[in-house]
Amino acid sequence: MIKLFQIFIFFIPATLFPQSTEVIYLSGKGPEDAKEWDFYCTEGRNSGYWSKIKVPSNWELQGYGTYNYGLDPDSVRGKEHGLYKHRFTVPKSWNRKTVNIVFEGSMTDTEVKINGKKAGPIHQGSFYRFKYDISDNLKYGRTNILEVNVAKHSANKSINSAERKADYWIFGGIFRPVYLEGIPEQHINHIAIDAKADGSFRAEIKIQNLLKDATLLAQIFTTDHKKIGQVFSKKIAKNSSKVTLETLIREVKRWSPEFPHLYDVEISLVSDHNIIHLVKERFGFRTVEIRERDGIYVNGEKIIFKGICRHSFWPTTGRCLSKEMSILDVNLMKDMNMNSVRMSHYPPDEHFLDVCDSIGLFVLEELAGWQTYYDSIVGEKLVTEMIERDVNHPSIVIWDNGNEGGWNVANDKWFELLDPQKRPLIHPWGQFKGTDTHHYPKYSYGVNRYRNNHFIYFPTELLHGLYDGGHGAGLEDYWNLYKSDPLSAGGFLWDFSDEAVVRTDKKGVHDSDKNHGADGIVGPYREKEGSYYTVKEIWAPIQFPRKYITAAFNGSFELSNEFNYTNLSECDFVWQLLRMPLPAENSVQPHIIATGKAKSPDIAPGEKGMLYLGVPLDISNGDVLSIAASDPHGREIYQWTWPVRIPFQVAREIIEENNTNKASLAEKGNYVIVTGGEIQVTFDKTSGELVEVENSKGIVSFNGGPQPAGLDATFMELKYSKQNNEVIVEALYEGGIEKITWTMRGDGLLKFDLDYMARRTRRSYLYTGISFSYPEEKITGMRWMGNGPYRVWKNRMKGNTLQVWHKAYNNTITGESFDNLIYPEFKGYHSGLYWVTVENTESPFTILCENENIFLRMLTPETPKGAYNENTAPEFPSGDISFLHGINAIGTKFQPAANLSPMSQPGMYNQHRGDQGLPMVLWFDFRLNSHK
Repeated sequence: MIKLFQIFIFFIPATLFPQSTEVIYLSGKGPEDAKEWDFYCTEGRNSGYWSKIKVPSNWELQGYGTYNYGLDPDSVRGKEHGLYKHRFTVPKSWNRKTVNIVFEGSMTDTEVKINGKKAGPIHQGSFYRFKYDISDNLKYGRTNILEVNVAKHSANKSINSAERKADYWIFGGIFRPVYLEGIPEQHINHIAIDAKADGSFRAEIKIQNLLKDATLLAQIFTTDHKKIGQVFSKKIAKNSSKVTLETLIREVKRWSPEFPHLYDVEISLVSDHNIIHLVKERFGFRTVEIRERDGIYVNGEKIIFKGICRHSFWPTTGRCLSKEMSILDVNLMKDMNMNSVRMSHYPPDEHFLDVCDSIGLFVLEELAGWQTYYDSIVGEKLVTEMIERDVNHPSIVIWDNGNEGGWNVANDKWFELLDPQKRPLIHPWGQFKGTDTHHYPKYSYGVNRYRNNHFIYFPTELLHGLYDGGHGAGLEDYWNLYKSDPLSAGGFLWDFSDEAVVRTDKKGVHDSDKNHGADGIVGPYREKEGSYYTVKEIWAPIQFPRKYITAAFNGSFELSNEFNYTNLSECDFVWQLLRMPLPAENSVQPHIIATGKAKSPDIAPGEKGMLYLGVPLDISNGDVLSIAASDPHGREIYQWTWPVRIPFQVAREIIEENNTNKASLAEKGNYVIVTGGEIQVTFDKTSGELVEVENSKGIVSFNGGPQPAGLDATFMELKYSKQNNEVIVEALYEGGIEKITWTMRGDGLLKFDLDYMARRTRRSYLYTGISFSYPEEKITGMRWMGNGPYRVWKNRMKGNTLQVWHKAYNNTITGESFDNLIYPEFKGYHSGLYWVTVENTESPFTILCENENIFLRMLTPETPKGAYNENTAPEFPSGDISFLHGINAIGTKFQPAANLSPMSQPGMYNQHRGDQGLPMVLWFDFRLNSHK
């Protein structure tokens, strides 16, 4: 049979070559090529008259109707309709075809007429593909009139409950493409594929209008159209409506997020030696299974989901998206080392699934249902539409029936009946079929949940991001806990992007409905927030244990392979030994002392091994050693940095040791005035504070300190004296500080030395250190050596690298400053300080730090106006610029920091006799000639 078919194909005349489905778009394919239709809005803005609208689109973004957030009590009013008209022609050659009109998505109840006749029953449900056979309604070769009536809210109460009364923006309109399908009268109607990791292939094929006995023939190809295996076929009798084709392909390449190998199958319907219809479907070979009391396996490998929840959203187009936007989002997720994404809370555009297939992400596909659910009648219909459209996507590994109680268990059965792959089904937020997906767990949950149960657990919403909280904050502790438990299958952060919509009714401002839509790890236009990089490092599939570079360093690193399918021999490792610019160089560009490509170690998934760099034997002339790793496809995994020189060594290089100039001391009432070179500093005898700094240009407004930050310390006495060429000022305290010593050198450098006395005070601190004041309005930027460029929290330390950075001043309020959005944020805590130059409108000044693990606090982030609670707006020390040994953590929308994890607790410190304590030595350089 196969040979006869191959001979037949070879000699077939051109006029008889197979007929594929033809498509004519009536709308654009997305917002970038949307077409204008006639439009009439019944309520709200620009209503009551006919005009033009782009299709696809959400009409609110085009200036019509009313903006509604789903939690708004007026969000479901039932009055707002959009009436569409569009004229189109159909080729005369289609008059013997079956012609369908297809809507990829319309919000929500949609009535369709062709030339005044109803195409079929009103479709209900917003996020699903639906179609009508309009063959008998058309005028072939002539103009046809399409009329569409779209109700923003459904006549079906359960649809409004499931889709519209929800914690997200709800829109109206035809928001996905509309097109015509021209199909041969006898045709393949649908193909559902089950392709296993062992190479077994099974396709359930629906046939329509088969008038004679026929044959189905199939061939599998690689995506570059190379044949895989042999043609396989099956004879089918007249009027057959469902057929199964099977074959076995040996040595297939399996699909996974790490190696997303795809194939095409071409299936032909042949009758009377003519190929009357040919259909091509893309798929991947892979097997998904849940092993109860064990885990989730794909291709026999146990999976930990490193995932995030994603809405289909763009600020200027709402839910109307392009494939380019899907590519952008998937690449951002992959760049964060994520391997999975949850479709919250409805099926996405099909092009998003196409991109997940080709670039590689596991997908949890979700039937809409935000805390309430579809009734059993419409639910069956919408489950069917969802699975029929998406069944062949290998990226989909789990189906979700609704969200957070939005599960109609009567609809569960349709998932298994309709999906030949029998993918696992979950109830997000619930315990179901051996899985526990409870949302926003506290780290300490321990009664019949998570580590104290026998269910496989993976929160489908985890660490609710809001403003700068959540996402990366607390994740390191959670992840270390989850990795250690054999029943953990990972989790999904909430959520991907801030959902701030452009309000065309409010002069284009971005509106996130206060704290409701400000949940993203990226901004509305995909601006990267600090947690983006924290997640990237924590979820990197290559992990280095903690290590210090010492004089005995031999160029080797231990590392672990947390890939599922990739041997580290397939990755690339490039190292650099870097010397960082000093403050006087006024640069951020490091000097490359040496560089090389390390031999990639042979370390299998789940194993540990050693990486040997081959660095020079003497690395002491460098400041930082960096290693950048990339995966087999060239995508960066992460760039790690280790200090070679500690802050003391860098500070001592900058400070001139042989100073012969003499400092002077004077008193004036309650003030002590010390002078070195061009610098004059005044201290208050009654408070011990530095109250004024002056250089040759004038006053530098750095003052008001040191103020104890988090320490119970009471100033007692100020002592001062001249010793050799220097002036010594000692501030004595009771409580958490014993003594602060200031040393003015003759060249104008001012040294600060702090001695703690923690044994005399409490042991728990939100933050620990000292603060000074400087007017925010005078600061223009900062350049510093330390970990950057993003700010940190106690429970979000990862995601930065050690080098010299620069940031211009900004007042970005994370998750709220959508109209003037600048990242990284300027204000907040910065870790691993070596030195900082504060740029300002007076004269720049530099502060050097001699100690490791000191945090720089630069100003206080502004509290969001729409703050949900205090969880994501932590307390900051008094003053403006602080130097701290300890900083506080940040919480999430629903959890204060103390509920999250050990790293999120207040700092603990207590000094005992014999301890060296917590040293802090700073050098203040206010000299003009140091900053030219």
